[in-house]
Amino acid sequence: MHMADALLSPAVGGTMYAVSGAALAYSVVKIKNTDLSDKKVPIMAVSGAMVFTAQMINFTIPATGSSGHIGGGMLLAALLGGGPALIALACVLAIQCLFFADGGLLALGANIFNMGVIPCLLIYPLIYKPIVKGGMNKIRITIASIIAVIVSLQIGAFAVVLETMASGITELPFSSFIILMQPIHLAIGIVEGIVTALIVSFVHSARPEILDQSKDGRKLLNKVKTKTVVITLGIFTLVVGGVVSLFASSHPDGLEWSIAGVTGDTELATKGTIFDAFASLQEKLAFLPDYDFAHGGIGGISGTTVSGIIGALITFAIAGIIGLSISIYKKKHKREY
Repeated sequence: MHMADALLSPAVGGTMYAVSGAALAYSVVKIKNTDLSDKKVPIMAVSGAMVFTAQMINFTIPATGSSGHIGGGMLLAALLGGGPALIALACVLAIQCLFFADGGLLALGANIFNMGVIPCLLIYPLIYKPIVKGGMNKIRITIASIIAVIVSLQIGAFAVVLETMASGITELPFSSFIILMQPIHLAIGIVEGIVTALIVSFVHSARPEILDQSKDGRKLLNKVKTKTVVITLGIFTLVVGGVVSLFASSHPDGLEWSIAGVTGDTELATKGTIFDAFASLQEKLAFLPDYDFAHGGIGGISGTTVSGIIGALITFAIAGIIGLSISIYKKKHKREY
């Protein structure tokens, strides 16, 4: 559901940057010292990398000619808590946009809002947490994951339509666009909800303290052994990014499919100096555009494999550095006051 620049006017794109920036600032301020303990930062880093590679895996939606990929917002929120999850997902989306040309640069603020702010700061506390509050078990986790993901994607898809209509630079009719967007993202949401439930259930079986800490805001104690979870998720991330990504569906994703259903084409043209400037900057920064080599292969190695591994490592490093920096700041702030 990564929006392209062609869907947004500069005014709407700038507004969404401001909204998402404010949400990220709010998240940093609201994060407590216990939210990003020394034990939690590695989980933030590896789970962010995992979502990066998972978003590369487009799965076919039967009988539609469309595909979908997980957004990962609810998965990260369940593992990390709302605030850290939004920061990790913003890292994922920024890296995808800047280095892999996935999603428009002008549209980055909107993508962070639609895929991050909605699930992490709204749906996680309002739907997911109340369902699992009575006690974590696989049934509650599954129900909470599926319902919360579906609601998140439905609201996110509707937000895409509203942002596009508010921009007024396309000829996409509101009714036709929304009739296509909502059902296809319902199907995507069911699959993502199941995937989210499986991963969260694994973590719950291995180290339930990780989920309890995120839900209740309690400190993850040093005696809790998280190495097995971090290593397992890390191996899973590298396998998905390096191998499974080669088998991703070639069908257009839900947003592209919806656009094609109205216009006959998955892409829309952009006109104007601002669009050209953003496109030029993104072209210069993206060293693996569309998760492939820009100028042919290298020694028979797939650009997709390289993209998955490099992207995961970059996400791991940046999310980890940001998480560690916030953790150090919060500890220092707590001592001073």
